[in-house]
Amino acid sequence: MTAMTTHARKRMQRLCAAAVLVPAVFLSACGSPAASSGGGDGSASGEGGTLSIATGGTGGVYYPLGGGFATVIRDGIKGYDATVQETNASVDNMLLVANGSAQIAFGVGDVVSDAVKGLGEFEGKPQEICSLGNIYNNFMQAVTVDGTGIQNVQDMAGKVISVGAPSSATEVAALRILEAAGIDPTSGIQRRQLGAAETVAALRDGTIDAGFWSGGLPTGALIDLAGDGDMKLLAIGEYAGPLAEKFGAYYVKQDIPANTYEGQSHAVSAIASPNILVASKKMAKQLQQDITTALFDKKEALVKVHPAAAEMDSATAGDVSFVETCPGSQAYFDKAGK
Repeated sequence: MTAMTTHARKRMQRLCAAAVLVPAVFLSACGSPAASSGGGDGSASGEGGTLSIATGGTGGVYYPLGGGFATVIRDGIKGYDATVQETNASVDNMLLVANGSAQIAFGVGDVVSDAVKGLGEFEGKPQEICSLGNIYNNFMQAVTVDGTGIQNVQDMAGKVISVGAPSSATEVAALRILEAAGIDPTSGIQRRQLGAAETVAALRDGTIDAGFWSGGLPTGALIDLAGDGDMKLLAIGEYAGPLAEKFGAYYVKQDIPANTYEGQSHAVSAIASPNILVASKKMAKQLQQDITTALFDKKEALVKVHPAAAEMDSATAGDVSFVETCPGSQAYFDKAGK
């Protein structure tokens, strides 16, 4: 048997470290038979059944945290099971809720706002969705590796850049950031559309020069990449103001704290946006309240799934200006605030 190389051993250690973010007690919600590539059985009427949660790619935060949510719902709401769907994230998720293929979905603020207003990917087709709560902040992270010559967004001109998976919040924000930096995202870069795990693989093999990723902190795929010792986070916080002015107040300059990733000795300015858990307005009010109650009351358990859940705060989760809070969820927040 060939001995494991030092690099392979280190990479395995990093993967195991990232896996600690998802305790085994919650993994059943992400694997067979609970995992789902399609919708649930449409059980949003309040009469019991299976709820499908639209998440994102396995290298991000939505998928493992969605697995935790599924377990909490399964254990805490009588008559209900829950499954998770791996998706291309926010844009797809809004559409899945709208067509009934999912009953619950994660979405970043800018995409949720577009969905409600019928803008962007939803042009002329406003979605009938409401918020089950503001869960945590997504951080838009621009990443490269040593040797690409990229020090900032302007340096991406003419380079091979991943802007995120198709129809994802990452792609929406990445295109807007490039435009704010004076780069035409269609002709000014060699554009690739990759998820977090695929972006890391492409950076490693040199097929892209940099990539964007919108996710909670820390992102598992970037934990892995940082362990190679040559990952560089690029400061992009300067674009929060222009984006907020043009598109809405859900773009905020906020630092990625030092030591979030291995070898990151200094804070790096980024763009934060709220992550909203959404449902159809047609979902029964009592079920909305039961879901919100179960998730927020089990916050401590969810933090063990991913640290991003530490940001869940029932005192502020209903304060979302760009989408209506589901009436059942609002009832919970009103009671929790007393």
